[in-house]
Order: sequence, then C-alpha cells, then structure tokens
Amino acid sequence: MQAAVCPRYGPPETLRIRDVPRPSAGEGELQVRVRFSAVTPTDCAARSADPATARLAFGLLRPRNPILGGLVVGEVAQVGGGVTAFSVGDEVIAETGAALGAHARYARVRAAGAVARPAGMSGETAAAVADGGLTALPFVRDHARLEPGQSILVNGASGAVGGAAVQLAAHFGARVTGVCSGANAELVASLGAGEVVDYTSTEFTRLNRRFDVVFDAVGKSSYARCRRLLKPGGAYLTTGPGAGILLHSLLTAAPGGRRARLALTGLRSQEARAADLAVLTRLAGEGRLVPVVDGRYPLERVRQAHERVETGRKRGSVLLTL
Repeated sequence: MQAAVCPRYGPPETLRIRDVPRPSAGEGELQVRVRFSAVTPTDCAARSADPATARLAFGLLRPRNPILGGLVVGEVAQVGGGVTAFSVGDEVIAETGAALGAHARYARVRAAGAVARPAGMSGETAAAVADGGLTALPFVRDHARLEPGQSILVNGASGAVGGAAVQLAAHFGARVTGVCSGANAELVASLGAGEVVDYTSTEFTRLNRRFDVVFDAVGKSSYARCRRLLKPGGAYLTTGPGAGILLHSLLTAAPGGRRARLALTGLRSQEARAADLAVLTRLAGEGRLVPVVDGRYPLERVRQAHERVETGRKRGSVLLTL
C-alpha cells in the first residue's frame, strides 16, 4: 500500500510516498481503508522535531513511527479477534493513538477507540469535526469547566482547535471572545464569538477586560502574559505542553487564585476518545458544530499540506484525501 513516510527529521521535503506492507488487524483491532485524515501541528512537530522536546514523544534520533497521522475516517477492511461491535464495510471514525500511521491507504486502530460514522454524515465532515474537536472538547468541557454565563477568550480562534473551541464554548452557554486575524473575523463571529479581536492591530494580552478562562489554542502565548486577563479564580489553558505551563500549574495550584492548568488531552484512553467522538458527531448532526475545512490534499501532495499547516494561517482543518 502507499503511505507518506518520514524517514528522518526535517522539513516537508523529507516526506516520501512509498509502498509499505499493509498492517493487519490484531486482537481487538480494526484494519481501516482510510478515506480522510488530517495534517495537524502535531504532525508537523513529529516530522520536524520542532520543538526539540518533540523527540521525547516521537523518537530521539529519528521518527519512531515514520508514518505520521492520527485521525482515521474510512471503512473497516479487516476485523481482528475479539471484535464484535464492527464488521467489514462499516464506516468508522477513529484515532490511531501513539502508534500514528493514519497517513496511509490502510491503518490499524483499536476497536475500543472507534465509533460508527453517522448515516448521512460525509467523511469530510466527520474528519473536520473530529480534527479540532477531539482536542477542544476536553479542554473546554473538562479543564475549563465552563458554565453558562462565564466568559472565555480563545486565541487562535480560526484554526481547527480554536474554531471548535469557540463553537463548543458557545454551546455550553459561555460568552466567547475570539482572537484571530482581521481576515478571519467574519468566520469566527459566525462560529459563535460575540466579540472578535484582530491580533494584527490589537495585542490581546493588553485588553482591559477579564475572563473566566483564557484558552491559547495555538500555544503561542503564556500564563505570564495572560495572567492579567484572568478574573480571580480564572484559568489559563494552552495546547503547548512545555516546561512553562508545567511550572506555572505547580506554582498556581492553590485554590481560589488565577491558575494555569496543565491538560494532557493526548493521553486520554481509547474509550474516552470514542466517547468524545460520539459527542462531537452528535453535535455536528444537530448543526451545533460546523466543520471548517481550509483545504483538501491528496496523499501525493502531503508535503504541501504540511507547508500549509506550518504557515500558521490555516482556517479550520487541512485534510488528506486517500
């Protein structure tokens, strides 16, 4: 089968389309014929080893798993032993977890982490909703613990994670302020932001308002810069799991003060991810979560997909079609 292979760390040019053996479904697993996946900032970090700490997760000297990608949308091609919930031909949505391997014609996933794609929902919609939503949902629901009437500022509100966070926060009844470029202001407002801040003309950390939650969905700011934006008891969250957020989460652990919360959403169990996928697809089916797609790239153009993500200017999801 064909796959996008990353044999060493480097720029997008290091990616190669190669023929590799098709993975077989083991006990409790599914082999899926992949139709859609996504290229994410995590994939770019896994390819480039930037930041350098990415090597701790993906391999010290070279990528431990050279086929990148975590999101799988496609049809079950083979059912492993002990799997009774799925049959060959079922349309599914799943994540590969730490094994990666989604940027290939076929991928292997744990059956416990897969959900059926709802009838009437396209594969593209499923991929776009799951891409940012699987990160945004635990941040907004579990770590921000938003309640109706509370306020949240989302930095990077036009990206896949930020756009999903804006929609989910509005769904939970929060008052949402989105930070993005002026070119994306109309999009972010349409997703549910009551106020949009254009970062090209306004430094959002200098706003004269306070928020219950500040969510940095692109990991570009810091607790130190955003602390003044927080109400007493407010929380700062970021998708960038670096040493800074770890240190500040320890220093601000006392209840009642402005806190930095460390959220390692990528370590959730397969069962938890499947439950979140079910929530996201239900909300999408109800029209409460709208997919936003920046672009679609065939597997052969995976380099260009990585380049687009690395610009930092994508609107929603960058999808691979296979």
